Amino acid sequence: MNYAVALPDRGTFDAWRDAARRAISHGIAPDHIDWTGGGLFDAMPLPETPGAHEVRVPKRFLSLARAAVWHSAPERFALLYQALWRFDRGEGDPLSPAGALGRRLQLMVRAVGRDIHKMHAFVRFRELPPDGPRRRFAAWFEPEHNTLEPGSTFFVNRFADMDWLIATPRLTARFHAGRLSFDPGGMKPDLPEDASEALWATYFANIFNPARIKLDAMRSEMPKKYWKNLPETRLIPAMLTDAEARVRRMQEAGASAPRPGAAPVSTRYREAMPRPVEQPETLDQARRAALHCRRCTLCEAATQTVWGEGSADAPVMIVGEQPGDHEDLAGRPFVGPAGQLLRGVMADAGLDGAQVWMTNAVKHFKFTSRGKRRLHQNPTRDEIRHCRWWLGLELAFVRPQVTLALGASAAFALTDDFRPMQGRRGTVQTGLHGGPVHISWHPAYILRLADAGRQQLARRQLAEDLARAVAMAERRR
Repeated sequence: MNYAVALPDRGTFDAWRDAARRAISHGIAPDHIDWTGGGLFDAMPLPETPGAHEVRVPKRFLSLARAAVWHSAPERFALLYQALWRFDRGEGDPLSPAGALGRRLQLMVRAVGRDIHKMHAFVRFRELPPDGPRRRFAAWFEPEHNTLEPGSTFFVNRFADMDWLIATPRLTARFHAGRLSFDPGGMKPDLPEDASEALWATYFANIFNPARIKLDAMRSEMPKKYWKNLPETRLIPAMLTDAEARVRRMQEAGASAPRPGAAPVSTRYREAMPRPVEQPETLDQARRAALHCRRCTLCEAATQTVWGEGSADAPVMIVGEQPGDHEDLAGRPFVGPAGQLLRGVMADAGLDGAQVWMTNAVKHFKFTSRGKRRLHQNPTRDEIRHCRWWLGLELAFVRPQVTLALGASAAFALTDDFRPMQGRRGTVQTGLHGGPVHISWHPAYILRLADAGRQQLARRQLAEDLARAVAMAERRR
């Protein structure tokens, strides 16, 4: 028996998944289904209710299918059902790029991803007359695949404070009063001229550098099929024609002499800073040398080097992982939320921060940006190894009797042992410098514990480890 399935233009993935589940639950083989909606002789619709068999597939198949269904190839649904059938029958890995089916599906996913990227880059809105308190915009775009629906989320998030419309030959997306909807597509609408396009064209023409033009690279990033709907591309032919003449004029003009005092601020700042000695002989020389540290790339994004502080002859050195956002801005260790917890535990034990040396295994803040927020990232082993030079200088000049390592990164920096903290907390190991290293929880770990009971226990254990480290240091004096 043959079956025919017609899928809608909107909600395509959910519709295909529902139809595929019903088909495979009844054991309908791939060659008995026409996913284009008709064509097989004497075809019937799929059963409306599921059969007894339930299929289970890995998450990576669903992830691939969510992307591949937006491809324009008519056979995409049939190929996905073939892969589903093979998963259900245990016939190898149908998504492997070594096989023809897997390779074809993966190429479809890549093509869809590129098409969505191009839509985000090349949609050009024009402003429409307002009909309410919100500004209105419209755009025409001609995607290669059916990517308007999955690609619209980007515009919803970016232009949530205005109403807009994106029309394509197949589908139209409308965002009105904070609600996204879809209508059938059609012909290109008659959009009004937009005054901002002239400003954009002027900017585009002025940033054009004829000496750096690479036509193949330009056409790769901005395929010519999109040019007709981009206002700036009208200027490209004339700019390319004049490119060689503009290069000659630039060469003849030569480089102009900078005005006095025009050196970049960063250059003048580096020149004004005292140059560090190559082999520091004091703790202060080591601190000044660390301000120039370029041993890894973390210095490029961080605000400044965060050096240790406290007593230069402290019997106990406390070593954390790395500065956080607060420490990076203040230039001092342990001043953020985790540092406040640590200093609170120390105060409860009657220990003043000035009586110990407090520092970090890594001297620069490693983070990833999320809008205006800077989110902490753990340093890698290589980054920790690069920073051992500075930690070694602190150990050599302070000469603590005992070092308290807070967290796995600090323990690794001091012992070269990267085992998990579970089972190591409360133990003492011999450090690379030859002295005892007492291992405890990092206060940031304690703050992340959601259970109040576990958080109180971890805080109590940190206090016990701190007291043991102090007592051990007194015995070793």
